[in-house]
Amino acid sequence: MNIIKSIFLLSASLLLSISLNSQTADKSDWMGGYPEGCTSITIGKDASFDGSVMTSHTDDSHRTRSWVDIVPPKTHKKGEEVIMYKRVKDDSLAMPAYGHQKVGSIPQISQTNGYINTAYPSLNDKQLGIGESTFGGREELQSDEGIIDCQRLCLLMLERESTARGAIKLAGELLKQYGWNDYGEVLTIADKNEVWHLEIVGPGKGKVGAVWVAQRVPDGHISVNANASTIKEINLKDKNHFMASDNIFEVAKENGWWDPKKEDFQFCYAYAPHSRTSPASRRREWRVFNLLAPSLGLDPNDKDYPFSVAPDTLVTLEAIMNVFKDYYEGTPFDMTKTLTVSDKDGKTIISPLASPHMPYDANNLHKINGGWGPLGERTIARWYTMYATIIQLRSWLPDEIGGVEWLAMDNVATSIYVPIYGCATDLPETYKTPGRVNGYTLNSAWWIFNRLGTLTSQRWGDMRHDVDAVWEPMQLELINQQKEVDNQALRLYKENKKDAIEFLNYYSNEKGEMVMKEAINLGDFLWTKYDEKF
Repeated sequence: MNIIKSIFLLSASLLLSISLNSQTADKSDWMGGYPEGCTSITIGKDASFDGSVMTSHTDDSHRTRSWVDIVPPKTHKKGEEVIMYKRVKDDSLAMPAYGHQKVGSIPQISQTNGYINTAYPSLNDKQLGIGESTFGGREELQSDEGIIDCQRLCLLMLERESTARGAIKLAGELLKQYGWNDYGEVLTIADKNEVWHLEIVGPGKGKVGAVWVAQRVPDGHISVNANASTIKEINLKDKNHFMASDNIFEVAKENGWWDPKKEDFQFCYAYAPHSRTSPASRRREWRVFNLLAPSLGLDPNDKDYPFSVAPDTLVTLEAIMNVFKDYYEGTPFDMTKTLTVSDKDGKTIISPLASPHMPYDANNLHKINGGWGPLGERTIARWYTMYATIIQLRSWLPDEIGGVEWLAMDNVATSIYVPIYGCATDLPETYKTPGRVNGYTLNSAWWIFNRLGTLTSQRWGDMRHDVDAVWEPMQLELINQQKEVDNQALRLYKENKKDAIEFLNYYSNEKGEMVMKEAINLGDFLWTKYDEKF
């Protein structure tokens, strides 16, 4: 059959290693001693609108790479090695970036899965998806003796595993043998049946290994990690919901971080207590739960929240996308609320120049303080986001069709999510073009959306509505198209798997190219419409 013709009919009907600054582990994305990085939200299959298991990630960073590509499945020769790298800051390029120093290698397996290669590899062709968030943990735990960092661990799990439990067990085995070389991290690992949070810290100075715990999100619940450890009490007899390293209690006792005679063991307070004191983390935890489960009436100033909660209604794609666009609008934590002017009728209104996406020195200029002091409030949507993912995993569909990564570039508040199927063999050139390391170019997807987001933030009160007028109906159309796209792919799959893969790859690429063109046009429109107004 003519696959390309089918695709067009459907569309019509559905409308480095470079000079590096050597150091132990990098903290260049930390502010005030705390990570200011990523937010990950997870959704169990009975909490989602269609039975999908979901994980997600906003790569909020001033340095991580801004391009995306596809790594195909590969057959490897005996004796091949996987190179392990230490991530270090590199200020020698056009903009601040990361460089990678080789610290060792591990034996490669004979056959590896294909995967979407974001800065933190995110989805493979077997419906295994991963999100990430840094929480730091105790400084004393970080060790330079290990060779596996967070990005490499994501890669290894996606290359080698097809289930969340298998990925966690693999992580435990590799870290025990080769050692963790990073600060405290959580990986939100999902397959087509369940989703887990895996929290990892180092074993201590001069040691090889790791301390880790994993907790499963109940099928009817949602959970969130926002740069703070969230796993508290654990029950290792409940193997359906908990896994852990064999040293999890020993290290805490030896260092005096937990006294079993005086208190119950709580992972977060034993290994990452400072992460629980950060309002930048707790506020996001509250906001995610409050948006999706408002009936709980959670206090925005609490120090702790449940590991997971049941949402008030089944979580749709549109709902979780809206959560990631959030900046506390309409709450006491909205950073624009004090930047007011009088309108033509003398009524006090928030100035159209007020923006929740101002850089930190603008907060200082306008004397905006919040839970993060002069940094304001740590909102969910961030102006320094590199990319964001929402990953759907669906047990009732073949792996080639069931795994979908909804991918947005730059600030989610001014971006749009495009569906990339896990079977994708290629991406548009704009996705694959490095952005930051070579400087500004509209050949890069990240720069296209960064330009739009930066421009919109200059007159947020007006421009946001122009942006929403374009993206909201387009986003809804992409969501609504999904069922028919899946069905068409399934029909092709039953006849010829390669035709289905070709169809889905073309569809994802077509939509990716479409939104890039629209983002450029929208940016040009704003420059023209608001000339002399910002």
